[in-house]
Amino acid sequence: MKRLAILATIALTACTATQQDNLARDAAKRQVRPILAERFPGIPLEPATDCVIDNASAQEILTLAADSVTGPTASTAEIVTRIVSRPETLQCLATEGLPVLLDRF
Repeated sequence: MKRLAILATIALTACTATQQDNLARDAAKRQVRPILAERFPGIPLEPATDCVIDNASAQEILTLAADSVTGPTASTAEIVTRIVSRPETLQCLATEGLPVLLDRF
């Protein structure tokens, strides 16, 4: 596992800042989706995941991305829950996630 983390770090240093950000965001999204599915059944995962990531701080994204190497922890779920409870995230979910949910019916 440690070797994988070292290889990931080497790969990231060869990337531009934008590429690094995109890689971190993608890795963080992989950790957010299952937590949203478990804690908020029926929520449209793609728009909800985007809302969480778009309203996460850089540090939160890095922490979630790191969890993709080691696996999710209780801290992962706490971070996602904290982000979801923010007014900006709730607003995003209402405007982006709710229409998708309503289209299912």
